[in-house]
Amino acid sequence: MFETLTDKLQRAFKNLRGQGKLTEEHLDAALAEIREALLEGDVNLGVTDEFIAHVREKALGSEVLLQLSPDQQIVKIVRDELAELLGREARPQFSSRPPSVWLICGLQGSGKTTSTGKLGKWLAEHGHRPIVVSTDVYRPAAREQLAQVAKATGTPYWPGTGTDKPLEIVRGAMREAKLSASDVIIVDTAGRLHIDDELMKELSELKRELNPTEILFVADAMIGQDAVRSAGEFHKRLGVTGIILTKMDGDARGGAALSIRKVTGAPVKFVGVGEKYDALEPFLPDRGVS
Repeated sequence: MFETLTDKLQRAFKNLRGQGKLTEEHLDAALAEIREALLEGDVNLGVTDEFIAHVREKALGSEVLLQLSPDQQIVKIVRDELAELLGREARPQFSSRPPSVWLICGLQGSGKTTSTGKLGKWLAEHGHRPIVVSTDVYRPAAREQLAQVAKATGTPYWPGTGTDKPLEIVRGAMREAKLSASDVIIVDTAGRLHIDDELMKELSELKRELNPTEILFVADAMIGQDAVRSAGEFHKRLGVTGIILTKMDGDARGGAALSIRKVTGAPVKFVGVGEKYDALEPFLPDRGVS
C-alpha cells in the first residue's frame, strides 16, 4: 500500500550513497527530494513540512554530518520519524460491560456499509458475537444493503423495522443485543458531509445515546487529502477514536494513512485490502514503516 512512497524515498536515499561525509548542502538536497516524495505520495502539505523540519533538526543535531555512511543515518532518522508519525499499533477497544458499541461514520461512498460487514466477520473470527444495524434512513435501500452484507458474512442483523428514527432503531438494537448475548453492536450510519449540520447533529445524538467504545471514521484512501480534511472535521465534532482506510489495495499512495493520523490524532486501526469480506486487516504501523 506504500509502494509509490517507498520507491520515491529510496530514490532520495540512493543519491546520498557514496558521499563520504555529508555536508549541509547534501542534506538539504536530500530533504528536498524526500519532501517531494512525501507530497507525491499524497501526504498533507503541513504534515510534510513539519516532518522534514524534524528530520533536518535531528540530522544536524546528531553528528550525522560526521558519519562515514550518512545515507544509513538519514534512513534511520526518517524511519524513526515515520514510526513516531504513525504511532504504535492501536487495538480495538471494548467496554467492560457488554455490549460494546462501535459507531461507524464517514462520507457517503467511502465504504462504511461494506466495512461494517467486514468488521462483523473479523469480530466473529476473533471470538466475539457481533450484531450490525443501519441508521441510514435516507439513502434508498441502505438498510437492505447492510442486511445483504450481513447475510453474506453470517453476521446477525437488526432490521429496525417499523421506524425511520435512528434513535429508536439503535434502542431496539441495544435490546436485541442484550437478549441475544451479542457483545458488540456495529452501527452503520448515513454518509454525510461534515458541513451538513443536521446530519452531524444526528451523529452527536447517537453518540450521547450509545456512549460508543469506538467511533470509527471510514476513509477512502483513493481520495487522499479530501479524506484527511473530512476526518479532521469529524474528529472535531465527534472525537473519532480510530480510522478505517478502505481501498488500500489499489493505487492509493499511502499518504492518507500518514496524514490522517497526524491531523486527527486518531490511529488507523483497520485497512481494507480487497473487495472480499475477509479482506480487512488490523493496521500494523511497524510493518508500514518498514
